[in-house]
Parts: sequence; structure tokens; C-alpha cells
Amino acid sequence: MHPNRVSRRWYWSWALAVVALALAASQVSAVRAAEPIEIRAGIADPVNTVLAWWTARAAGFYADQGLKVEILNMSGGSRGAQELQAGRLDVMHVGLSSVVKLNRSGGDLRLIASLSNVIRFTFFSGPGVRTAADLKGGVVGVSTFGSESDSTVTLALQRLGLGRDDVTLKEYGGGPARLAAVKSGEIKATALNEPFTSLAREAGVNVMVDLVPAQIAWLFSGITVRHDAVASRRDALTRFLKATIEGNYLALSDEKRAKEILAKELKISDPRIIDISYNDFKQQSPPDLEPARAGAENILAQFPGGSAKVDDYVDAGILDDLKAAGFFAQMQRKYGKR
Repeated sequence: MHPNRVSRRWYWSWALAVVALALAASQVSAVRAAEPIEIRAGIADPVNTVLAWWTARAAGFYADQGLKVEILNMSGGSRGAQELQAGRLDVMHVGLSSVVKLNRSGGDLRLIASLSNVIRFTFFSGPGVRTAADLKGGVVGVSTFGSESDSTVTLALQRLGLGRDDVTLKEYGGGPARLAAVKSGEIKATALNEPFTSLAREAGVNVMVDLVPAQIAWLFSGITVRHDAVASRRDALTRFLKATIEGNYLALSDEKRAKEILAKELKISDPRIIDISYNDFKQQSPPDLEPARAGAENILAQFPGGSAKVDDYVDAGILDDLKAAGFFAQMQRKYGKR
């Protein structure tokens, strides 16, 4: 055989081998790229402010963004914030009070979006507790120290002419445990939000102070991450926020579907309580998850003695980027301006 023909045959064999290897490598890369990014997302309690997350998951928005989101109940905002700081969670559904408390103790968290910009707590009391005098010296249950159920107790007590030193604060975990404790008289009072507010009213538990009508600016429920993740995991967090925002728009615009998701996740069949919980969600949820600066300032006023700079606790940079890129406008066109 002519040497040139052998050379050409060897060349084409080599070229085909190179192409085959390149295709195989690209296929492996494609498979790896298709693998979803895992996100461990903690919630303080199964409450209506989680509806945007539940809707985004049910509608497949997280999957569409290449994410696999696991939602875990941490039974308390401060407890979840500690798990987040320790690296055992990627994001946490928690109000700003827990962020302030943890950062003042050496942590470094940032709230990157808000699920509620006003206080949604009602202060309930147990059997035989009707006045400030009845409450004085008794135990008030909170989810965890430093959580919103803890920091807002100060406001409720003030309306009764009392201070924190007039009661004994004790950690009792999530809403179901606190509701059971106040109904039985094990504790004298506690703060609850929906759906536990409606469940308490249904059971005839006495309302001492209702903070909801006052519409007090407060970063009551937010999406919080470790500060370093804002840069190191910006792409994953951007995807998470895009899916959550779309979940929020869908929940706000499709009442029937949202109520079905609420009933399933809250494990409540009473349509009246679901109606109240959903309407409460609609009243408080910022469609684009933008945090209210006034809410941050009101919380910081409850924690004197440390940094009062909002930027030390809140970073809305990813939301700013999404807004500038037209994502908010896209959601408004798709679901209707809220």
C-alpha cells in the first residue's frame, strides 16, 4: 500500500478518535450540567408566609431553574438561623430579628428577600388571664429566643403597660406547641400568626393584643443566607429567588390553586381557616419580595448596643439585579401587575 494512503488512513482514524472523545466528554458535561443544584431550605414554622416556596415547588419552578429544593421545618427562626450559619442549611425562612441576634454574636448572615414586611402576630392568653395584672409574673412562650415571636413580645407587653422583666420568657418551639401550651394554661400567653391565629380563635383562646391591624413595618419573614454565599453561590441564589418570585406571583393570582396548596401543606381541611390564612397572605406578601427598609429600622431599634446599619443585615443586591434585568416586569406581564 502506498505510504501516503496509509498516512491518510491513520490521520482520519486519529481524527475520528479525537471527535469521539470530544463527543463523549461533551455528553458527560451535559449530564453533569443537567444535575440539579441541591438547596436545603429551612422554615421557622409551617405558616402562610411559606406559600411562595410551596407554590414554586408544586408548580415546578425550582426544577425549571435547575434546582432540587428540600424544605425542612426547623421549629423556630433562631434555631434555623443557627443551622444556616453552621452550613447545614443553604437558605432560611426567618425574620430579621434572628439575623440581628446571630450577627451580633459573631455570625454573618444577610436577609436577601422578604416574604412579609409587616408584623402578623396576635398575642393570646391562657385560661383566667384577661388583664395585665393576671399576666404579670407568668410565663410567655416564644418559638426561640431572638426570633420574631420573641422580639415582638416587647411590643405586645408595652401595649399592656408591661415590660419584658415583668414576665418569664421561655422557648416553646413552633406554633402548634405554643398554641397547645396556652390552651392548657401551661403558659400564660404567646404570640401566634396564621394559620395558628385562626385555630386559636376557633378554640376560644383569649386575644390580649392584636398587632396585625396596626400594620407595623417589620421584616417579619425573609429569605436569609450566609453573607459569603451572596457572592460564592450567586447563580444558585438568583435561580432560587426567580423561582420563588414566580411562585409568589402565581399564589397571588391563582386563589384556588394557592388555597389547595395551603390546605395540603398546613394539613388543614377547614375552608374557613384556609380562606383567612390565604387572605392574610395576600395582604402581607410583597410580590417581588423586596424588603422594606422601615421594617429593618424598626427591628434594629429593638436591639440597641450594636451596629444599626441596615446593610450589615440586609443585602437586596440580587433583587436589584433581577429588577434591572426586567424580571419583575416580566412577572407582572405574565401574571398581572399586583
